[in-house]
Amino acid sequence: MSARLRAIARETEEIVAAGGYRGPAGGAVSIAAAVEAARAGTRLHGPEPVRTPSVTPVGTSFEVTGESSLEAARRLTAPGGDPVAVLNFSSARNPGGGYLNGAQAQEEALCRASALYTCLLRARGFYDHHRAHRDAFYTDRVIHSPGVPVFRDDRGRLLDEQFPVGFLTAAAPNAGVVLRATPQRAADLPGALAIRAERVLETAAAHGYRRLVLGAWGCGVFQNDPAQVAGAFRGLLVEGRFAGYFDHVVFGILDRTPGRTTHQAFERAFAFELRGT
Repeated sequence: MSARLRAIARETEEIVAAGGYRGPAGGAVSIAAAVEAARAGTRLHGPEPVRTPSVTPVGTSFEVTGESSLEAARRLTAPGGDPVAVLNFSSARNPGGGYLNGAQAQEEALCRASALYTCLLRARGFYDHHRAHRDAFYTDRVIHSPGVPVFRDDRGRLLDEQFPVGFLTAAAPNAGVVLRATPQRAADLPGALAIRAERVLETAAAHGYRRLVLGAWGCGVFQNDPAQVAGAFRGLLVEGRFAGYFDHVVFGILDRTPGRTTHQAFERAFAFELRGT
C-alpha cells in the first residue's frame, strides 16, 4: 500500500464531492453534472443473460497494446464521438478494491483517476451477494456505470479537460483460491470465464457501445491463466455471437511479467486478426 496513492485517493474523493477542480492550466473544470448522471445511471446486470440488440456485422479492429486501460480509452475517445466502454477488473466484495488504502491494481487506478468509486457505491447488491456467498468463482453479475468523468492521467496528474468513460465492472473467478481450496474444480475455470465474459459483452452491447477496452482480466492477484482469458474473449469476439458486433476492441495490457508472457498470450490468441490491422 502506498501513502502517495492514498493521498491521491483522498483528493479524488474531495474533487468528486466538490463537483470540480482547478486544472493545471488554471481553468475551472466542472464534473458535478457528469458525476450525478453517472451515479444515477449505474445499474447491476446479470447473472441472467442480458438482452442485446441486433446489429449489422462489421469488420472489428483488434489491438493488443502496452497501454493502461485509461490510456487506451483516452486515445479512442473523440470529441462528440461514440462513448468507449472499459472493463474494470473488479474486487467481488469491496467497492474499488483497495483504492482508499493506496493499492495499485487496475481497479484502484481507475478509481483514482475518475468518479468510478462513487458509482460503485450505488450497486451494493453486487458486493452484498459476493460477501454472503463465499464461492471463489463469484457470479456473472456486471455493474454498468455510464459517462463517468475521468480527470487524471496514469501518473495522477489532473487533466485540463475531463473525458467520459462507460465502466463495466465484473469480477473474474479467483483462480488462485479455486486451485488451492478446490483443485478438483480447476477444469471449470475456462467455462466460467467464457460465461462471465459473455455477460460483460452483453452489457456493453445492451448499452450501445461499439468501442471497448478490455485486457488481462483476473490475471493478477486472481491468478487466471492469460491464455484462458484471451481464449474466452476470442471465442466470443471472433468465433462466437459477438463476431463483427463491435467496431474497435483494444486489449490494453500493462505487463510486468518476465518475457511479457501475459501480453504474448493475447497476441497469440488474436494473431490472425492483428495481422489484418
